[in-house]
Amino acid sequence: MSEQKKKYGIGIDTGGTFTDVVLVDLENNEVLSSAKKPTTHHNLSIGIAAGLEAILTSTSTSPEDIDLIAVSTTLATNAIVEGKGAKVGLLVIGMIKSFSLPIALIRYLHGGHNHLGKEEDPLEMEALVDHIAAFKDHVQGYAVCGAMSIINPTHEKVVEKAINLMDPDKPVFCSYRISDRPGGKERAVTTVLNARLMPVMVDFFSGLRHGLGTLDLTEKVVIIRGDATPMDMNDAIKRAATTFASGPAATAFYGASCSSKDTALVVDVGGTTTDITMIRKGRPTIDKDGSVIGEWQTHVNAVEMFTSGIGGDSHIVLRKDKPLQIGPGRVIPLALSADTPPPRWLGPDLQAQCVSLPPGLNPELIEADPILQFIADNGPSTPAEIKKQLHLGEIGLLKQIENYIRTQTVIGAGFTPTDALHVLGRLDIGNPEPARMGAEMLAKQMGTGVEEFCLLALKATEEKIVDAILDYVLKKEAGKGLEGVFPDYRNNPVVGMSFFLKVPIIGIGAAALHLLPGVAEKLRTEIIFPKHYEVGNALGALLIAAEQKMDEEAVSE
Repeated sequence: MSEQKKKYGIGIDTGGTFTDVVLVDLENNEVLSSAKKPTTHHNLSIGIAAGLEAILTSTSTSPEDIDLIAVSTTLATNAIVEGKGAKVGLLVIGMIKSFSLPIALIRYLHGGHNHLGKEEDPLEMEALVDHIAAFKDHVQGYAVCGAMSIINPTHEKVVEKAINLMDPDKPVFCSYRISDRPGGKERAVTTVLNARLMPVMVDFFSGLRHGLGTLDLTEKVVIIRGDATPMDMNDAIKRAATTFASGPAATAFYGASCSSKDTALVVDVGGTTTDITMIRKGRPTIDKDGSVIGEWQTHVNAVEMFTSGIGGDSHIVLRKDKPLQIGPGRVIPLALSADTPPPRWLGPDLQAQCVSLPPGLNPELIEADPILQFIADNGPSTPAEIKKQLHLGEIGLLKQIENYIRTQTVIGAGFTPTDALHVLGRLDIGNPEPARMGAEMLAKQMGTGVEEFCLLALKATEEKIVDAILDYVLKKEAGKGLEGVFPDYRNNPVVGMSFFLKVPIIGIGAAALHLLPGVAEKLRTEIIFPKHYEVGNALGALLIAAEQKMDEEAVSE
């Protein structure tokens, strides 16, 4: 009798800072190998390929043995938090509400249908043609939302056809394809976010395909939605917003599988964000009324979660007129930035970071932009140097550099919690010398010792995570967030308040072991670290896909 062939699965999670890859024996869910590689934003395939090579070569596993690949990602989440994505033009049919949305342009058209599907007004065709003509040179994609299109989408289809004729190379997202729920604003938001996130997903899947290289495994790949269910890559591109909370869904699923408690908080501390989700009755809780993505209510089903722009790579900045500040901006830690010169440049305000150009940036883009050309000519530079040489205004320059970093047009390096952990000897994934030099520079400016400065930086990071947890829990349990209950509760000169959690925290992510014990202590609760907490997202993604595959195979039998 021949030996049954082993079935292996690969889980991949591409986050804002690291790409995690795990190889698992699907017969017993045993982790055979894992790898954590830097996410290479300028070319995602490099980080993915490096992780795949590490796990396959360390176990001598053949690609023919791979039965399933499951992928989760926080790229959609991070894109919303960081304001990335395509410039979208929104056409609204039959509604005159004022929408505050992440869009480049918006226009309103007469038309739409009533709740019975009957036409309320004829579609305003002449205005439609004018609006498309006005949009085409200013947007990268279109969103279309019509009154009661969930009952009768005819007007949305006509608008879509008109756009395809007049501006055929750009994608069009209609609300009837994405949401079947009433609520015009929420449908519009969901449609706009799909349009905004499409290029993010296209780039990601291109990197994934190239990362898989010659392994011929693309057909075995599934993507994890934010509601902890798998889908294929084509669906993920068409419904990009459903990958919002993909990473947190995988994290929550893995945390639930490792917890002996019916109720717990899963806290994933990454480089870019901290994601908080709740387990109830041993399973992740799914928000079926639609998730809040950034500041916008949507019709996207996803795990109930809260994302805070705080993580291991949050930028620590000294201001001349304020105490130490952390986040929400993200930079490359000094300890991990091999191409940045020694941080003798480091200081407050405009000297808080050093920016450089990523590999392969379009030369035409550089030549057309004085700031980029300055960096190309002079090498990595601080905003202070750029301001002085180009005679630019401070506020405008900082906004422009912030936009460059969001779009990966430049790479910013600065001091972060990751650097503080290196200086204190608690983390060893990079070069501690630049981190130590940076800490010395900033500590001197604050008038403190190096160790004291690093401990202050970590305390500020922990307090940000504590506040994020409290904000999430208070909104769920009391209907009001921390701001509504007691804003600035730590610094009130008359009265104070303390909080504690009655449920444990399950820590996930590379930085969790170093930051969450202090968070748990402040909240007077238990902290649990599962066996493979560092790569919990990738493992959770594979567990979700494997469970569904088993269910499908059981039904087919």
